[in-house]
Amino acid sequence: MIDGHLHEALTRVEERFAALETQLAAPDVASDPRRLRDLSKERSRLVKTVETAAEWRRVHATITDDEAAVASGDAELAELAQAELPELRTREESLTAQLKKLLLPRDPDDDKDVLVEIRAGVGGEEAALFAAEVFRMYTKHGERRGWKHEVISVTEAEAGGLKEVILSLTGDSVYREMKFESGVHRVQRVPATEASGRIHTSAATVAVLPEVEDVDIVIDEKDLRVDVFRAGGPGGQGVNTTDSAVRITHLPTGLVVSCQDERSQIKNRAKGMKVLRARLYDLKLQEAQAKQAAARKSQVSSGDRSAKIRTYNFPQGRVTDHRINLTLYRLTEFMEGDIGEMTEALVEADAAERLAQMASGATAS
Repeated sequence: MIDGHLHEALTRVEERFAALETQLAAPDVASDPRRLRDLSKERSRLVKTVETAAEWRRVHATITDDEAAVASGDAELAELAQAELPELRTREESLTAQLKKLLLPRDPDDDKDVLVEIRAGVGGEEAALFAAEVFRMYTKHGERRGWKHEVISVTEAEAGGLKEVILSLTGDSVYREMKFESGVHRVQRVPATEASGRIHTSAATVAVLPEVEDVDIVIDEKDLRVDVFRAGGPGGQGVNTTDSAVRITHLPTGLVVSCQDERSQIKNRAKGMKVLRARLYDLKLQEAQAKQAAARKSQVSSGDRSAKIRTYNFPQGRVTDHRINLTLYRLTEFMEGDIGEMTEALVEADAAERLAQMASGATAS
């Protein structure tokens, strides 16, 4: 059965869905592309909930009718109804569980695109090589999902690999899936330069930030110091002869963003501002999460990026996520971007935790 809390939440969703249907049919919405897009996206998010609720009601009504038939005294009718009830009750339980998950409060950032910052951690050259492989893993995963990616900034290591790279991923529900990738990714393997065959441990850090628009984070120009300088690069061909590189310092927080990948100072500044807005928004999110930490301690959604969240063990061909104790023995495919099983397991674990909290809150009230 659906309890009172769920029934109220479902009623709100159905009322909102009906209101969206009316708004989308209005001529003024059809002539406003941005509003049409936003309302259409919201409607598409609610469709599955509304359809699942409609099916739950059909099944529940049938169960009620069958229970009445069993109690009616008509032996033949009661026998038919009794035979039907077990399957119907199982279906009702399944639909109720689905509705509970669908009615969980959404993270308002789930539909946003993201900036992914990958940095080589401890481990020197091997860490830089691993950072490059993690970067490739995410771009390959994005291709599987139909997302687009763009490199915002990159710093190459001298012996190959990447010291740091920032990329944007654009598509459907990118932050919903990628937000649990933030943390320290540890790799265990024998480096190509290791003559004795000894296994080394190194790491790369990943930060996933939801992309934000100007309306999400307002930045006052007087709070910025913008320096321009000549871009450098590997070899003579990669060096600009004009001051096109940009370094932006946000004075109140001390955050510094540099961008030199474009030959245009204007384009580098625009990319730098995109990264700065995302980092400022992330700071705001971390502050909010810190306030909630006493009430909600979650391994899955922890903002503590110092924790080792995952280990990639090449000799054993396995990847283990320590937050949910999930190990997959297909590391080769994983590094080729086939990480969906892991990311969906993290989303499911977070949903299960929030469901448990919702149930305990309902019991307490």
